[in-house]
Amino acid sequence: MSASATRIRAGALAFATAGSLFILYPATRPWHDESTVEGAIRSMSSNWWDAAHLFAMIGFILVPLGLLALHSVVQRTRAEAVAGAAVLFSWLGAGLTLPHYGAEDFGLHAITTGAARDHLDLLEVKAIRYGPAAITTFGLGLTLLGVGAILAAVAVARSGLLPRWSGVLFAIAFATLIPQFFAGAGVRIGHGVLTALGLGSLAFVIWRASPAAAHAEGSHRSATDGTADPG
Repeated sequence: MSASATRIRAGALAFATAGSLFILYPATRPWHDESTVEGAIRSMSSNWWDAAHLFAMIGFILVPLGLLALHSVVQRTRAEAVAGAAVLFSWLGAGLTLPHYGAEDFGLHAITTGAARDHLDLLEVKAIRYGPAAITTFGLGLTLLGVGAILAAVAVARSGLLPRWSGVLFAIAFATLIPQFFAGAGVRIGHGVLTALGLGSLAFVIWRASPAAAHAEGSHRSATDGTADPG
């Protein structure tokens, strides 16, 4: 297998792995009433709180890597520029989103683990979660991730190489990242399933397209540098 096909399939695996992690995130996250001291301590001091948010963080890191593979597949088509923009927006979005997840994971977990023996100040929790800088960068990051996913779906539809529908679920899932945070556990878990289906669909079609995309890249390189394509 060529290096190009290997790179594309690695991106497909990144998508598939991210999809699994986005199911695990809400499915393993403890669900208690975090507006109360008891509920906040029970949720945030749990090791599953730590693990669940780590699943999400790794998922957000993997998505732009998968989009790099999509960009490789649609190179030299009219979708190439849009796919490049999808990578850029998603990478910026992930970068802005991750600090808030780190605070939720490591910061709140540390605070509530100590508070389980003493006293928890819910105002301190709210300051970490909803401070102006924190919530602004978090919201902007999620918005950019949604824009990146929509651009990816447009690139898929324009490429002529991949099924037009295969980016739709991914776009819907990431475009609704912000509103799903206001829903309960059932909706959040359902959204995780939707996200996994969207990422899984992309992983499947990109994996299948990898040999043809790699061959096209090799043929283009041969035509431009005058060397033979080894096939």
